[in-house]
Amino acid sequence: MRILALRKAFFISLTLFISYSNAYAQDGNIRVNQDSKFEQLLNEKRKTNVSNTVNDYYKIQIFSGDSEKAKKTLNDFKQEFRDIDGTIIFFTPNYKVWVGNFKTRIEAERNLIEIKKSYGNVHLIKPNK
Repeated sequence: MRILALRKAFFISLTLFISYSNAYAQDGNIRVNQDSKFEQLLNEKRKTNVSNTVNDYYKIQIFSGDSEKAKKTLNDFKQEFRDIDGTIIFFTPNYKVWVGNFKTRIEAERNLIEIKKSYGNVHLIKPNK
């Protein structure tokens, strides 16, 4: 009985030693295979982050309401004004469509006049104030 217990303990110890040595046998090199579309997506995300985090610029709010209408308004705006970037921001309980990233108030008001021709209820805002 004692011999069986020693034999069992020996095999358990041997098994643990082998599994432990195999667990740390990697060489530390990592190889990453990355799809080319990932870089495009990452660049778009960086662009979006920059436009959302820069709060020192004036923006124009063209819509405030539910999600579906906000998406439709933003798509319509992007088709009409291709050179002005826009984004949807959520402030409880409304989704707001903000367009532009204008450094000066004069530049923002100049664009506000053009946008007001297509969208009636627009507001000039400076998000950090």
